[in-house]
Amino acid sequence: MFFIKKIAYFCSFFAKNWDNRKIFCNFALEMNNSIQLHNRLIDFSCPRVMAILNLSPDSFYTSCDVSYEDRLLSTVEDMVCAGADILDLGACSTRPLSTPVSAQTEWSLLSRALPAIRAHWPDLAISVDTFRADVAQQSILHGADMINDVYGGDADSRMWQVIQQYNVPYVLTHARDITNTSNPAAISQLLDFMQDRLYALRQLGIKDVVLDPGFGFGKTVEQNYALLRQLDVLQVLHAPLLVGISRKSMLYKPLGLSPQDVLPATVAAHMLALQNGANILRVHDVEPAIQAIKIYQLTAQKPH
Repeated sequence: MFFIKKIAYFCSFFAKNWDNRKIFCNFALEMNNSIQLHNRLIDFSCPRVMAILNLSPDSFYTSCDVSYEDRLLSTVEDMVCAGADILDLGACSTRPLSTPVSAQTEWSLLSRALPAIRAHWPDLAISVDTFRADVAQQSILHGADMINDVYGGDADSRMWQVIQQYNVPYVLTHARDITNTSNPAAISQLLDFMQDRLYALRQLGIKDVVLDPGFGFGKTVEQNYALLRQLDVLQVLHAPLLVGISRKSMLYKPLGLSPQDVLPATVAAHMLALQNGANILRVHDVEPAIQAIKIYQLTAQKPH
């Protein structure tokens, strides 16, 4: 039954868009197993780790006080030494029920962290997690290499213009509310959203796009797990796939635990994501994610 449903998703997707040959020409010709990031090619034949560095005190898990530069740099050093490929800086919490800080506050936090990190790690790939175009622009001008937009362009109509102007990689996230939609239709809606947005971005000349299905954003717990099981349906879009599932409520609520207590559950979810096609794991804990990737690679090796 699982494979029948999966085939049905693919058939529905192709049937719906059969007349739009441009989409499939673009997807077929641009199987993105790599992106240009910080003046070098990042290859996804091996899964990568994106380390989360929260600068906002309102984060659901941990945050780093930018007032203390030595603590900030020590935290980054630990992440880099553990094997992080990308550092993702966030200064505006998007956790459920949170009130976003102002753009001025968000940039105030980033403006202190970005130059300090870039000065110490000139070769480190740095992403900034923001849904505001002005913050994205300032971040790029001060050393950011990638923009991670949790609202996929819905929150700020200028965001794609900034990405196009500076030609940086872009993380496209699905965060639209599909909680009132049945699971099969919900996955189909997510796939349609990603396909439409990806095509629009490529029409603008934005080629380096990473897809984030948005675990925990506008989805029920059941929908999150259905998405995790069927993550590989997104491979039809031929773009790198980022999974941000670390310590989220879909893990700790069913277990009756807190975010601090679900590192084992996070590692288990990461392994499932890797088996279903994840190219980037966005994580709070770098070393356990690196270990999960290594074990995944051992299980994925074909016998000689």
